Amino acid sequence: MIGAIIGDIVGSRFEWNNHRSKEFELLPQQCFFTDDSVMSLAVCDALLRCQPDFSGLGGQAVRSMCEIGRPYPDCGYGASFQHWMYSDNPKPYNSFGNGAAMRVSGCGYAARSLEEAKVLSKAVTEVTHNHPEGLKGAEATAVAVFLARTGKTLAEIRKHITKHYYSLDFTLDSIRDSYQFNETCQDTVPQALEAFFESTGFEDAIRNAISIGGDSDTLAAITGSVAEAYYGTPNHIRQKALTFLDERLLKILTDFERVYPANG
Repeated sequence: MIGAIIGDIVGSRFEWNNHRSKEFELLPQQCFFTDDSVMSLAVCDALLRCQPDFSGLGGQAVRSMCEIGRPYPDCGYGASFQHWMYSDNPKPYNSFGNGAAMRVSGCGYAARSLEEAKVLSKAVTEVTHNHPEGLKGAEATAVAVFLARTGKTLAEIRKHITKHYYSLDFTLDSIRDSYQFNETCQDTVPQALEAFFESTGFEDAIRNAISIGGDSDTLAAITGSVAEAYYGTPNHIRQKALTFLDERLLKILTDFERVYPANG
């Protein structure tokens, strides 16, 4: 679960100051967690607090996102999501923003089957991002995490994604100079997954994601979520990233990883 959070923290300082190279200090003091980490952990909280069969997950996701998210009003929420989160009666708003995909990785860890990964993804996503592209971006991410976590090869994961979700008819080198900031699933998730598919390890995947610019924290969070499931995370990177979380968020992460270990 820490992979998405590491990607978010690494990318935090580059969201508005893109760095189109793989050469940079990974976790300097200027880094910070954003809404990507907060909402990823809110989804984890929902998975922990709903019924063992995950019934009622959607309703719990709404409660957890509001409860976990409201104490961090300045961590980078989009305007529509912020309005939703502080509403007295939050309703889905037909979004296809990439926030759907950056927060969903816990579903790939909690799921006991590929189909369950899809069901869990839909349950936590449709409460806000009920546009088909929002649902698709979240599902592709959760499915990639599940496949990576359960021993599929990089080639097998890529084949599944290209068959069912995105064509991935580009390379990072081909888009690095032209890729622009984009907050949609359809122009963030494919790029984030390609950063994973072109990687040689967890850190390399994160560096790939940062190197193409764009919505750096969210893109790297999505890449990191899949890369962790596939490669694991180097302990020195994990330990450094944990120092950026406050006690409240750290407890959710620890509780989730206790129930759903990365190698489970």
